[in-house]
Amino acid sequence: MTMTDSASPATAAATPPAILIEDLHKRFGDNEVLKGISLTARDGEVIALIGASGSGKSTLLRCVNLLEVPDSGRVAIAGEEIRMTRDRKGVTRPADRAQVDRIRRSLGMVVQNFNLWTHRTVLENVIEAPVHVLGVPRDEAVARAERLLDKVGLAAKRDAWPSQLSGGQQQRAAIARMLAMEPKVMLFDEPTSALDPELVGEVLRVIQGLAEEGNTMLIVTHEMAFAREVATRIVFLHQGVVEEEGTPEAVFTAARSERCRQFLARETRW
Repeated sequence: MTMTDSASPATAAATPPAILIEDLHKRFGDNEVLKGISLTARDGEVIALIGASGSGKSTLLRCVNLLEVPDSGRVAIAGEEIRMTRDRKGVTRPADRAQVDRIRRSLGMVVQNFNLWTHRTVLENVIEAPVHVLGVPRDEAVARAERLLDKVGLAAKRDAWPSQLSGGQQQRAAIARMLAMEPKVMLFDEPTSALDPELVGEVLRVIQGLAEEGNTMLIVTHEMAFAREVATRIVFLHQGVVEEEGTPEAVFTAARSERCRQFLARETRW
């Protein structure tokens, strides 16, 4: 974390982390996907989650905002722990659905397949949640949406339908839609994996700009050069555990884990 000149180490330590994950476990049937993950993200940190397919990266991200309910462990957002309980069958459930809904409003998530509403224009996609979830007046929501579409390079596409956009444009529209909710933490789940190679760069540039503004992010990505350039910390997952963690420089040049070194050698070969 990079502190401002006015911030002291004591102040930083007293501030609860943006995300706190402790001993998180998640299984699907007999397959234990997360095997005791612990992770902390402080305000302004950009954490890149890397690892082979099936290592648990996306499941971890989905457990943060309760799209998947962890079997055990703790998740706290800005110091507020998400309360969990067990039903009569021993299945873990959120104890307070209203709390989950409220916390989710502070978490923005962008997934690989855009998930834009096809029957609404780009502008309508961006204003939908602010108007109907946050209660923002429509005129205010439209003005904010127009600023955000300009920010992601889509000002000229405000009245277009998603089907009229390229994959990269759809993903940038999805990012604008997320930003319209003014999230405290941004979650990106392989945001470029569904894009043609020539469209990847335009999306990564938008995400890099958001990182440079000091936003807190967890990014699942296979783009190693991007992770090395943008992240403040790299977390390498292998078979549901944190196998390696450190600064980009430390992980990419002097990883202690042999599995991590092998993964990076494969991913950066080209």
